[in-house]
Amino acid sequence: MRKIIAVINMTVDGFCDHTAMIPDEEIHQHYAELLNDAGVILYGRITYQLMQFWQTLIKNPSGEKSMDDFAIAIDKVPKIVFSHTLKNTEWESAKLANRDLEKEVLELKKQSGKDIFVGCRSLIIQLMKLNLIDEYQLCVHPVVAGGGLPLFENINNSIILKLIKTKTFSGGAVILYYEPKNE
Repeated sequence: MRKIIAVINMTVDGFCDHTAMIPDEEIHQHYAELLNDAGVILYGRITYQLMQFWQTLIKNPSGEKSMDDFAIAIDKVPKIVFSHTLKNTEWESAKLANRDLEKEVLELKKQSGKDIFVGCRSLIIQLMKLNLIDEYQLCVHPVVAGGGLPLFENINNSIILKLIKTKTFSGGAVILYYEPKNE
């Protein structure tokens, strides 16, 4: 069975706002390497459209190796987009989901292959409520945003997590790797 891994960047105060964070070369390189181990990434429409930025670097590389490597890595990984408004993805490696989230994820999980990454706040929240996340990789950036979209919003039941490892970057960001504790 494939694992469902929630992978997201957030500020110290728990907000998911890409404009508040300053990813450096080391973080881009980490995520490029991580994507090489991904079987598929799940996105909602808003995050997906944000990630389409990387398509521009495929056509016109920036010259910054870590960013260009990340663009190549994300371009290769299959992406499934959950949206009620998009009619097409305009990205060869992406497709629109044709089932609801729970059915799609349960079917993907049964398949053989590399793990399934969830890179979208709203899908992480929905999958948490369905108890379908096997691992959390929370990259906490040394920034206090003071507002924005909180990662853990509208969670009604407590979820106990077990810290399995950490990774610290020279710029001060830390990835906390957790798995849900079985009760």
